[in-house]
Amino acid sequence: MQAIERILAEVDRAADEIVQFTVDLVRIPTVNPPGEEYEACARFLGGFLERRGFAIEYIAAEGRPEHTVRHPRVNVVGSRRGGPGPVVHLNGHIDVVPAGGGWTVDPFGGLVRDGRIFGRGVCDMKAGIAAAVFAAEAIERAGVGLPGTIEISGTVDEESGGFAGVAHLAETGRIAKGRTDFVIIPEPLGVDRICIGHRGVYWFEVTARGRIGHGSMPFLGVSAIDGMGRLLQSVRDVLVPALASRRTAVPVVPPGARYATINVNGIEGGQPIDGIQTPCVADLCRAVFDRRFLIEEGFGATKAEIAELVARVAAEALGVRFDVRDLMVVHPTRTPDDSPVIAALDQSIRHVLGRPAEIIASPGTYDHKHVARIAGIPDCVAYGPGELELAHQPDESCRTSDLVNATKVIALATLDLMGAGR
Repeated sequence: MQAIERILAEVDRAADEIVQFTVDLVRIPTVNPPGEEYEACARFLGGFLERRGFAIEYIAAEGRPEHTVRHPRVNVVGSRRGGPGPVVHLNGHIDVVPAGGGWTVDPFGGLVRDGRIFGRGVCDMKAGIAAAVFAAEAIERAGVGLPGTIEISGTVDEESGGFAGVAHLAETGRIAKGRTDFVIIPEPLGVDRICIGHRGVYWFEVTARGRIGHGSMPFLGVSAIDGMGRLLQSVRDVLVPALASRRTAVPVVPPGARYATINVNGIEGGQPIDGIQTPCVADLCRAVFDRRFLIEEGFGATKAEIAELVARVAAEALGVRFDVRDLMVVHPTRTPDDSPVIAALDQSIRHVLGRPAEIIASPGTYDHKHVARIAGIPDCVAYGPGELELAHQPDESCRTSDLVNATKVIALATLDLMGAGR
């Protein structure tokens, strides 16, 4: 039997183990915020890999404000070395968003039913971590020697930016150009899709300051809420139509995300609604905006457009002063079209699924941004099991068949990238 067929057969034989490993990960409630059970999950993953011959490193995000005694930010990296060939790094984030309401099953029970695993984070992205782990395991069980090195990492805080996770590993040189050749992040973007990047993000806060006055004589005060209302109306009537006319050539999915967008994440002004009320004109109002910009727009023009819009509104809203504060900036990323990692995954998808891969980009960001911009590694993509539309939803789930097929694809692509060829 050829090496490829032996590997695929080992994945099939391990199907129940792969599902159970995913269930075990789901049952560790690594909720972010605040960062529960990170170290427990890192130790669980590291222990599993160590028992299978991986060299293990636990890397705490020392110096990061998120890394505290109560909620330590602990990342784990396992390495299995073979020949002198390329290093292929498979990275998955262990944190999950809060369960929220609307569930019909236990969000951390890991229920397996009707060909699906249910649980918070199973899709995003503990099934992906399991696929990475058992891709390496299948190669080992098939008796196929490694021409290079497989690395598997479980990192923290992706859902809140990844700064104590992949960014920390990149900043400390653990993931770096010259040390790491290829990176695959098994995010839930579809078992037949390769994700080559994402749009840019500009999160900013606008503060409107008016003048307090007696609520029975509002004409003697200046309402910051009214001023913010003018800004929100201008965003809706002026900016949103302009953004809707800008479409990227990058294959972002779903189709609506190929356009530039803006969202109001939150707003706060005046007195707390649930508190004891006094008759006052609101002298302060704050809003947080989420602007997703295209690679064709660039960050400089995006920021300048917001500044100009706020300045126009300020000129009309007499007595209200506006301040803009940057909260987070993530530049767009795009893997080069000729990257070997795209070719390897496409060939593997064709072999396993019998059809070509669909090349896409993500509507939201993921840890690709840190791999590309901090580590300086161009050959990075996302590929993994799960449906993006189910991420962060009640009754989040992943098909077991997708989990098994993604494991096969990652195994074959990893071996290919090491130079084993087909």
